[in-house]
Order: sequence, then C-alpha cells, then structure tokens
Amino acid sequence: MRRLLIATALLLAAPLVAAQAYKWTDASGTVHYSDAPPPQGTKYNKVTTSGSVEPLATAAPSSSSDSGDSSSNGNPPPSNQPMADTPENRAKFCVALKANLDALKSSGPVVIGGQNGQQQVLTGDARQQQQSATEAQYKQYCPNG
Repeated sequence: MRRLLIATALLLAAPLVAAQAYKWTDASGTVHYSDAPPPQGTKYNKVTTSGSVEPLATAAPSSSSDSGDSSSNGNPPPSNQPMADTPENRAKFCVALKANLDALKSSGPVVIGGQNGQQQVLTGDARQQQQSATEAQYKQYCPNG
C-alpha cells in the first residue's frame, strides 16, 4: 500500500518536474529566467527544467581514467526502479525533502539541472510550486519530522 502511495505522489509531481522555462538577455546584458514568456519581440530560448535541486557547487572533476561509472565515486548508480519503503529509505527521503524545503524557503538562489547539463535558476511561480509540492510530500511521508 505504501508503494502505491509513493508511486501516486511521484506521478502527481511529474508535471511540476517537467516545467517549461524561458531564458533571454535584456538590452543591458542581464540574463533572465522565467516560467512566463518574455515581452513580445524579445529573442528567447525555451528550457525544460528537470525539477531536481542541484548543489550550488559542483564536484571536482575526476581523473581521465574514470570509466564514468558513478559507483566508483561512492554514490550508487542512478536507478529508475522504485526504492523499497523501509524505515532507513524513508528517513533518507525525509532528510532530502527537508533539505530541499530549506533551500526553497531560503532567500538564496535554487539551481536545478537543465538541458544539456546546464544549470538553471528556479524563480517565481516555479519555485513556489516546487515548494508547495515538496511541503505536501513532507507532510505525507514524514509525519514525525
């Protein structure tokens, strides 16, 4: 039953994860990111956001002899398979949700992974939507948090 609830929550959050954003540079050279299109006549690029929160600092590049297997850096390789709903996994999930909430509620920028590995700043309505979705997940899965 818990797996079904987790799967349902993830499916409901999917539209938030694949949000559309716009990137453009104004006349003074300032780069803007928004979930709303720029003013008419402005040259812009569409960016599909992933919804994941990336760290502000990136990891140092590894040596060229690295085969690209993420398990060699101590992190398990990414998996599309659902995790078992164990107390340990739930605790890790709650810690990650809490960290995401703290970042979303802070006044600092929230950086997410964009197309082609480029990082994008999450702002405005997209940030509020992500915060609301994360709060709902935290309340549902972390009642003792």
